[in-house]
Amino acid sequence: MKTPQLTPYLIFASTCREAMQFYQQCLGGQLDVQTFAGTPAAEHVPADAQDGVLHARLETENLVLFGSDAGSQPVTEGNNVALSLNCSSDEEIENYYAKLAEGGTVTMPLGDTFWSAKFAMFTDRFGINWMLNYDKNEAAQ
Repeated sequence: MKTPQLTPYLIFASTCREAMQFYQQCLGGQLDVQTFAGTPAAEHVPADAQDGVLHARLETENLVLFGSDAGSQPVTEGNNVALSLNCSSDEEIENYYAKLAEGGTVTMPLGDTFWSAKFAMFTDRFGINWMLNYDKNEAAQ
């Protein structure tokens, strides 16, 4: 089994697109941005946040940086950064979820998503925010 990729995930209060474009100008790379509008996540954010960023990915040869707007959630120092662990199998994501979430607070239980991935969000017992993702489409290739 290969080692999973650990990626910083930045959470913004409606400035994700501007911030990620700034980081792209500074660091270079390819920036991909998906808004809340037109996704199942849109029903969970107010109308004025529909054009907000659901998920952004900035990738260079040596760097991957994720970001999103918080939608209707407040952003405070401490909840604006998470560690995103990209897994390569059902077994791997289930194992990490069981271990890392133990004694913590689950925000989104491990389960299937509309983007064809298995995903979870939680804060571990030390106060660190985590996102676990297993992209089933990449595994099928």
